[in-house]
Amino acid sequence: MKHLLAGVIAAGLAAAPAAAEEGDMREGLDLLGEGTRLLLEGLMAEMEPALKGFAESLRGIEGYHAPEVLPNGDIIIRRKRAEEAAPGAPLPEAEEIEI
Repeated sequence: MKHLLAGVIAAGLAAAPAAAEEGDMREGLDLLGEGTRLLLEGLMAEMEPALKGFAESLRGIEGYHAPEVLPNGDIIIRRKRAEEAAPGAPLPEAEEIEI
């Protein structure tokens, strides 16, 4: 990725001194635009797996209420009941707890 960025910068700098004529200026801007497009496509390709993983982790969050902080400092996160959850939202598995 660093090589691509260096190539974009080098193409932009190489095009600047040769911009004595309108045609050279247009060619330099086209090269700079192409380099920018390639850079952004590379960044998107690298970030796609991370963003998909983040979206997957957020999918189950709709089954819970917002956290509550009690006066003693405890934090509780309550599960939503089926009637409270958004339509189509997955509900967390209810576990039986013996008290």
